[in-house]
Amino acid sequence: MSEPRAYLDHAATSPMPEEVAAAYLSALRIVGNPASTHGHGQRASETLEEARAELARSLGCDHAELTLTAGGTESVNLGIKGLYWARRRAGAGPVILVAEGEHHATVEAAEWLRDTQGARLVWLPIDGAGRLAPETLRAAIAEAGADQVALLTFLWVNNEVGTVQPVAELCRLAAASGIPSHVDAVAALGQVPVDFARSGAAALSVSAHKIGGPVGVGALVLGRRTTAEPLLHGGTQQRARSGTQDVAGAVAFAAAMRRAIGPDRIPTPAHTAHVTDLRDALIVGVRAADPAAVFRGPAPGPERVPGNAHFTFPGCQGDSLVFLLDVAGVSVSVGSACQAGVAETSHVLRAMGLPEEDAAGALRFTLGPDTRADEIDRLLTALPDAIARARSAGLA
Repeated sequence: MSEPRAYLDHAATSPMPEEVAAAYLSALRIVGNPASTHGHGQRASETLEEARAELARSLGCDHAELTLTAGGTESVNLGIKGLYWARRRAGAGPVILVAEGEHHATVEAAEWLRDTQGARLVWLPIDGAGRLAPETLRAAIAEAGADQVALLTFLWVNNEVGTVQPVAELCRLAAASGIPSHVDAVAALGQVPVDFARSGAAALSVSAHKIGGPVGVGALVLGRRTTAEPLLHGGTQQRARSGTQDVAGAVAFAAAMRRAIGPDRIPTPAHTAHVTDLRDALIVGVRAADPAAVFRGPAPGPERVPGNAHFTFPGCQGDSLVFLLDVAGVSVSVGSACQAGVAETSHVLRAMGLPEEDAAGALRFTLGPDTRADEIDRLLTALPDAIARARSAGLA
């Protein structure tokens, strides 16, 4: 019998635990549209609202502020486009402040607003660790003029290099100038405490499958005083979103949240300790396998999520390493799965100041609470040969 594969790409999607799958399957058997007034509909509605309330408690918001979506990409699009349209209608200017190195859901939504809706994008530089400095934001607001800015959008945690942003400080600076902030917390959920009320954000996006929930389920939190124009029309099922609501998806998302996050909104301590220990062992092992490898992003600590280790390997093509490790039974990535198969170096690493040839050798290792020590061992066993063969092949 072949050895089990090693899965070290939890930032792309994290496997669904048995208890989440069981809750999902049970909820799929519930009959009734939650918007219907008959008994079946009301039972579905009660189940849905119980899940919404649990999700809201875990995210530090009121249940009425939580809009369920079809995933993180929709949440980001609704957050950015919806806020932009509402702010423009209210008289705000056309400027969108966008941190560099954002997920492509943000980049492409903002560029669509620029190309079709007259938005003016101001890109905010990040430093060599992937961090957006508050002083950078302050200077951009002053230069653009606060009355000209429709919104600010940035990642809570960078999905490629794991950098944790100073969220509360950035949101506070924007709010002081009357600017709402949309925060993409997809990569933060389950890794760091996410508390909407304390963050100061006007809108916050999350996704279920990054913490072991189902693909195609997410949420956008909109503050009570925040208005967003909808992307979808055809009903009034939710604030800023039309469409029949996914009861089973909400139940499974709540089950995954319950497993990943405690009642104090802090990621489950045992999971964090387990992931941190394995991540640190991975870092030591990679450095031993290739002393030339360069660790990217912040050093392990409070400015980096525990489940992320990111390296560049000089003289190697990242895609070659992914292929060679895959053949050896190890799944890793060069970066965001949303750009998989696209022959270009990471825009995140370029925004951090890396030259093209250095960024080309990137590998991202991401771990979850169910990652096993033998998976790290399998990676470290396969890595030296993969590096040697990739380096021999050289850069494309």
